[in-house]
Amino acid sequence: MKAFGKILGLGLLGLLLIIVALGFALTHLFDPNDYKDEIRQLARDKAHVELTLNGDIGWSLFPWLGLELHEASIATLNKPKEPFADLQMLGLSVRVLPLLRREVQMSDVRVEGLNLTLARDEQGHGNWEDIGKPLPAQNGASTDASAQAPAEQTPATTNSNDRAIKLDIDSLTVNNARVQYTDAKTGHSYSAESIQLSTGPIHEGANIALKASAFISASQPSIKARTELAGELRFDRKLKRYNFEDMRLSGETSGEPTGGKTVTFAAQGQLLVDLAANVASWNGLKVSANQLRALGELNLRDLDKAPQLSGGLSIAQFNLRAFLESIGHPLPATNDPAAFAKLELVTRLLGTPSSLALEDLAVKLDDSTFSGRVAVEDFAKQALRLQLKGDTFDADRYLPAKSEEAKGATAARQAEVKQQEASAVAGAGTTPLPNAPTQVAWSDDKLLPVDRLRALDLQADLAFGSLTLDKLPIESAQLKAVGQGGLLTLQTLRGELYNGTFEAKGTVDVRPAVPQLGVNTNIQRVPVEHFIKTEGKEQTPPVKGLLTLTSDLTATGNSQKALVDTLNGSANFAINDGVLVNANLEQQLCQAIATLNRKTLSSEPRGKDTPFQELRGSLVVRNGVASNPDLKARIPGLTVNGHGDLDLRVLGMDYNIGIVVEGDQRAMPDPACQVNERYVGVEVPLRCRGPLELGAKACRLDQNGLGKVAAKLAGNRLKDKIDEKLDEKLGDKVSPELKDALKGLFNR
Repeated sequence: MKAFGKILGLGLLGLLLIIVALGFALTHLFDPNDYKDEIRQLARDKAHVELTLNGDIGWSLFPWLGLELHEASIATLNKPKEPFADLQMLGLSVRVLPLLRREVQMSDVRVEGLNLTLARDEQGHGNWEDIGKPLPAQNGASTDASAQAPAEQTPATTNSNDRAIKLDIDSLTVNNARVQYTDAKTGHSYSAESIQLSTGPIHEGANIALKASAFISASQPSIKARTELAGELRFDRKLKRYNFEDMRLSGETSGEPTGGKTVTFAAQGQLLVDLAANVASWNGLKVSANQLRALGELNLRDLDKAPQLSGGLSIAQFNLRAFLESIGHPLPATNDPAAFAKLELVTRLLGTPSSLALEDLAVKLDDSTFSGRVAVEDFAKQALRLQLKGDTFDADRYLPAKSEEAKGATAARQAEVKQQEASAVAGAGTTPLPNAPTQVAWSDDKLLPVDRLRALDLQADLAFGSLTLDKLPIESAQLKAVGQGGLLTLQTLRGELYNGTFEAKGTVDVRPAVPQLGVNTNIQRVPVEHFIKTEGKEQTPPVKGLLTLTSDLTATGNSQKALVDTLNGSANFAINDGVLVNANLEQQLCQAIATLNRKTLSSEPRGKDTPFQELRGSLVVRNGVASNPDLKARIPGLTVNGHGDLDLRVLGMDYNIGIVVEGDQRAMPDPACQVNERYVGVEVPLRCRGPLELGAKACRLDQNGLGKVAAKLAGNRLKDKIDEKLDEKLGDKVSPELKDALKGLFNR
């Protein structure tokens, strides 16, 4: 038995030596480079590709099946002269015996200078779609043979998949690879160059260290990026589960989307894809782009259908204006240059391939805080949905700043008003009547982003504890608006204003070439002085009182000037418990009465203002000029009637006002200003003309009208004397009826 065992051992050793010797002979005596033509033909017949081998082939047989290719390329049989892949060197080796157990045990795999060119022609056909396909059949026989071949191999193929191949690779290294994709139909092209990839040992079910880098570019829009990726990859093909742990992506990009600015970006977290459960997740998400920093998590489900997104996102406070500037999308200049300096948010995410919603949103913008919901229900339709509630918001800070041209126009008008105001004296009213203003009060700056509004699908429901708009502090403000197809409807804008209330409704129609606007307003008992402040100037308003106003107005255009020039409609107004500030109508009236009495005032004015109980009227607006035919005011002891125009284009007024003296109710009137019975009911004429900001300071006695009043009063005095003489002469000699008839005869 010992001899038999010894003989068996010697036999096995001899067999092994023979195998080694055979392997040595094959690898040293057999040169595959001598059979390149046969290898190329084999590639045509079996793999249906055109293989070009310009470099040497190196190989080993046992115990490693080694292969090393140099200067090789592959093309489809349809276009053998247009290779879609070529490489400088491919080196790999596989253990022979494990292959029998369907195990792939490889040493280091190296790929040098891989160049992969993918192209889609104008018909949409990709060059990779012909890989592995034979040339079209030349006759029926060959067609039958080619059709039968796959069918005969089907059982073997099916059986070969019964047990998955086990991978065991020491490492994978790819150096200086390049991938190019072009689409002739769209003109788009994408490329990844200088691709570097290295891994640690590749074992299924174990973490695989991975590092990669590349330079990526696109043509439309033109963009370039440098990227680096690192982490540990784990996969289980049987469970269809893939993990990318400690993933770290970083790099920088620039191009047309960023206005040529360089954006530095980074992302990290734990990625999981479970194809068996059709879910994916990104936990421990950290993202940064220049100044922007964000944390959160993302989850996807229903990967086999329409994926559903959920998760959360938190963005740390950052300077939005500086960030947008750094990525090539600067914000337009605003009234407050410091606006958008601080932004942070926390939200819950819900989304689909066509929509995204920010639920339970909490936002801090500068000094304001908002909560609610923001959603884009359809990306293609730009269907925006807003449901927000804010504490305080100063909208004036975020409105576009005036252009230099608009500032110049405003300055010119302010100078004109200042000049008129300097010559207008509110005392005796002896200065000349101010001229009507000529400087336009409104800007030509564009107001509406027409193209965006035409494409907008909007539903907005906003509420503010305090909203500042056009310097007006609106409390408990509510705004509801909808927009679709170029028609934006303001369903309501309401709130409390200086202890009064207001509400506005309107439409903005940008479907025509020139935008059309319509607005209805209802203001109840709001102090009127807050509406007539001079821009950029702190001064006492000309009128004070509680304004009630209803209006129905329309206009066309896309600037303040165009809208005012085309303003049409009607309005009704009333001002209660009011005061004409720094306008001593009392003094002017007393001066008129003293003139009629042929006396001189002996007392100084008792006040600088003129109070009134009510001022009301109606307006008919035509192309920016508001006609007021029925101005009426009630002042203690006086009644004021008037008519005139308000030129809204230059904010000027031109009024004829009549003041009816009803009697002086003061306890100690000026003797020269006493109203006797002859003057009761007499209408004293005033003319008011000039900038609207001057108010009653632009009013003067109408000398022509005053002369007519004097003539009328003189006629009344003559009538009184005739009546006295008749009474004296006739006495009781005639009847009262005859006496009245004689008086009427002289009064004709």
